[in-house]
Amino acid sequence: MYQQMIFVNLPVADVDTSKKFFTELGYTINPQFTTDDCACVVISDTIIAMMLSKQRYADFTKKQIADSSKTSEVLLCLSAESREKVDELVDKALAAGGSTSGETQDHGFMYGRAFDDPDGHTWEVMWMDPAAVQG
Repeated sequence: MYQQMIFVNLPVADVDTSKKFFTELGYTINPQFTTDDCACVVISDTIIAMMLSKQRYADFTKKQIADSSKTSEVLLCLSAESREKVDELVDKALAAGGSTSGETQDHGFMYGRAFDDPDGHTWEVMWMDPAAVQG
């Protein structure tokens, strides 16, 4: 059965810093699609984050590249299997050089926190009670 994938492409100031940051979160780098100006971060079987140097990113767009430390171009949200896993990933991100983004969201059936990576891209991490999803 075909599984659709998502490839998130993000401009970064330093590819090596991004590689270090995301491997410290527990993700792997696919060397087949990683070069000096691009890192292929494998988040899951269907989610890939391509960390592109700003010069390489500019090859794919005619638009001005947003300064993600000052503007928000996208909010990325990853699911987590439990509240504890939300805290674990965000705490790893903060220890690896990320910064807190926003307030913790606790609605009982849904729990989330967010961090900004070294380039200012916001990553939300969210858990939702499976019973609430099923209705």
